[in-house]
Order: sequence, then structure tokens, then C-alpha cells
Amino acid sequence: MKLSVLSVGGSIIAPDKVNSEFLSAFIKGIRQYLDENPEDRLIFVCGGGAPARVYQQAYRAVVTDPAEQDADAQDWIGIKATHINAQLVKAVLGGLCTDDVVTNPTSDEVSFTGRVLVAGGWKPGFSTDTDAVYLAKRFGGKLVVNLSNIAKVYTDDPKKNPDAKPIDSISWADFRRIVGDEWVPGKNAPFDPIASRLAQEAGIRVVCSDGRNIENTLDILNGKAFEGTIIG
Repeated sequence: MKLSVLSVGGSIIAPDKVNSEFLSAFIKGIRQYLDENPEDRLIFVCGGGAPARVYQQAYRAVVTDPAEQDADAQDWIGIKATHINAQLVKAVLGGLCTDDVVTNPTSDEVSFTGRVLVAGGWKPGFSTDTDAVYLAKRFGGKLVVNLSNIAKVYTDDPKKNPDAKPIDSISWADFRRIVGDEWVPGKNAPFDPIASRLAQEAGIRVVCSDGRNIENTLDILNGKAFEGTIIG
């Protein structure tokens, strides 16, 4: 039996509104993978996407003084958005997901009886990438696939630096020099700094890839050649 954890970014679940076309194709691909690998199980950890971004922006539009803005409050807004997305993903999985949406990966009440387990965010201080690492550790997974709207990790932000180069493989030490060690609500990083530290300590490998390319995601899960960045 093989367990893989997919950190499914809100940027592909709900980039501006829920991407129903993507979800339909994604779930179809996942059903195909599970049919072909009857012993394998998957964990999905869902990001917040547009709902998180819109409501966090609204908070900052009302509380305009940076000195008065509460980082934890902004994190909680984003966390609640992940719960909405996770509940939707659980619902469309039907009988593949028989357990409640996980909102605390360390809770003794977490059970995993189906083929797929779905989770949302837990608490302030990190993104759902960290929740994905916690669940990988808990259930013995050694691979976290971080699915977002970018195909690879770059040496710098390619939107700001035209000289930024895509990376095929990178060590945890070098990657952490890129993303730093601190979490900021709404931080746009390929894999969040807290999750990166935990994954390095646990010996977990992370693959960052464009989750909109469903065939590529299936290639990753099946151990075939794929496009993306290997961390670790």
C-alpha cells in the first residue's frame, strides 16, 4: 500500500470562483488512479483560493492601519475558506471519502477509513502545506505533492524578476534559503516555510507542480516522468 498526500491549492480549486470543470476532471483522474491501484490511498489538503483572498482583502480594507491589523484574524479568515473548499471536495468524492473533513491533523478523533481523506486548514501560523506534512507524518506518507498554478519552483519570483530560472530539483537547505523561515498570512510561496522545516526534519519529499495538468499529477503518483520540482 502506498499513501500520497496532495496539497491542492486554492488557486486551482477556486481561482476566482469554484472551477467546476477542473474539479470534475480531477476527480475523474483520481478515480482512475485508485481503480488501477486498489491498495493505495490518498489525502487531499485543500487551500483557500479566492474566498480566502477576497475576505482577507476586505479585512485589510476596513482595518487600514497596519499596526492594528491582526495576523491571526487574517489567518482564521483564510482557514475558514479552506474548510468550504474541503467540504466541497469531500462531497464530490462520494463514497471514496467516508470520514469527516479533517480540521486538526493532530486530533485523536481523526479517522481514515475510506480511500481518500480530505482536510482543510487547522490554525494560524502556517498554510495548509503544513497540515499536509502533519498528515503525511501521521499516516506514514513519504511524498507530498503540492499542486498549484505554477509548473515549477523558480530561483526568484518570475513575475518580478525576468531572470528567474525554473528548478528541476533542489535540496531542503537551498529551498529554505529561498522561502525563508517565517510565515505571513497570505504569503505566496511554493511551499510554506513552516511546512518546509517539518518536511525536512521528517525526511519527506515534496513535488511542486501545476495541478491543472491532471495527467502530470497522475504521472507523479504513478512514479513516471513528470514536469515539476522535486524538493528534498
